[in-house]
Amino acid sequence: MHSPQLAPPSRPALPAPVRTALVCSALSVVLLLLVAFEWRPLMSLDRSVGDALHRSAVGHPGITHTSRILSDWVWDPWTMRALVAVVFAWLLWQGERLLALWIAATSVLGSLVQQGLKAAVGRERPQWPDPVDSAHFAAWPSGHAMTAVVTCGLLLWLLVLRGASTGVRTAVLVAGGVSCLGVGVTRFYLGVHWMSDVLGGWLLGAAVVALSVVAYGRLVASREGTSA
Repeated sequence: MHSPQLAPPSRPALPAPVRTALVCSALSVVLLLLVAFEWRPLMSLDRSVGDALHRSAVGHPGITHTSRILSDWVWDPWTMRALVAVVFAWLLWQGERLLALWIAATSVLGSLVQQGLKAAVGRERPQWPDPVDSAHFAAWPSGHAMTAVVTCGLLLWLLVLRGASTGVRTAVLVAGGVSCLGVGVTRFYLGVHWMSDVLGGWLLGAAVVALSVVAYGRLVASREGTSA
């Protein structure tokens, strides 16, 4: 009589932040290489989408004006950084010094990564004979899109960390999703970014937040283990 064979223990699934960090980082690298080497199908898609949206922006000045207000004021990177500064001050007032510094450092890291990649890739922005908006510095990745994802992602993580109610988390998730998607769409609708610039900003922003969440969790676990 044969003894039953025990099945090998299954590997525990990776936590969601780890999976998000790995997937978004990998996709960011792939997109970076495609942009840096000017992969023709991607360049053609960028041009096709850009041409269609620019014609729409020129032909619909009311929508274009609204897009500029949203892009330049409501979802501007400095508006997002101001929001992080308010959260930073509130956390300090609550006595959460480590968390306050962590969120501020993550926001700064996101800006440094963004600017470093802009300088390294040096992608030119779209050029139009009849532009409806203008922007400076290199194109990839979109700073507006990346800053929005970093800021909204950090706020949502903070609410989860502090046990906010489901209603509050859902409201912030919806507002954050609309902001991240909206600012990205306005950037390539206004013709100051290619579509792949915005996609790169979204992916890199998500990767930065996910890596920050993972690192913070390990730091806290390490501190609690040491104190015990």
